[in-house]
Amino acid sequence: MHADTPVLDPVPAYALWAASYPAHAHNPLMHAEERAMLAAMPTSLEGMAVVDAGCGSGRYLRHVLARGAASATGVDLSPEMLHRAEEWIRADQRERLTLRQGSITALPLGDGVADVTVCGLVVGHVPDLDAALAELCRVTKPGGEILCSDFHPVGQALGWRRDFRADGRRYAVRHTTHAYSRWHDACARLGLVVEGVFEPMLDPADIPPGARFDPVALEVPVALVFRLRRSFLSRHGA
Repeated sequence: MHADTPVLDPVPAYALWAASYPAHAHNPLMHAEERAMLAAMPTSLEGMAVVDAGCGSGRYLRHVLARGAASATGVDLSPEMLHRAEEWIRADQRERLTLRQGSITALPLGDGVADVTVCGLVVGHVPDLDAALAELCRVTKPGGEILCSDFHPVGQALGWRRDFRADGRRYAVRHTTHAYSRWHDACARLGLVVEGVFEPMLDPADIPPGARFDPVALEVPVALVFRLRRSFLSRHGA
């Protein structure tokens, strides 16, 4: 990233980015992250209520609806991205869909409303990992599953940034790196059981011919993916 690239907070960044943001994985890192998340997700979500915290343009909402979720609630801080999500969801699936504006650290939902909670590549947008995980825990039923991903900490060490172009200019989104040790400690405090940790790597087949990218990215993990379970003794208010 060039030194003069503006670094924006998520709300103004996604207000600019939303117009060109698709509801599917659109770069090699997202493809790697999505494969790991979908492999960790129950194959069938029939009869289940699913919350997508930080749903963006609806990438995971589309997947959970396709897997038969009885209801899917997407929450995002950006009204522009919520509008994109509504556009991308098929008309015959919208009766099972609810979209709400809100932060992942203050979800506008009741306690224990989700059998499965999804949070893809969002927690890095907030500096307080504990607050985000506490909310994901709160809205998930005791015994329910939480699937959560973030950019791998190695990326920041290598100088990678989440950037995009809008109106002919390049921008970056502000990001906080959360080390694995912080995840482990936060989960222990909240009573979240870590059932699986995955560190997906890029698939060379996802890299378009002639694309400019850091070749080191083929040798290191690019995302952290967690499959968590809310314990019946969890302390979501901690």
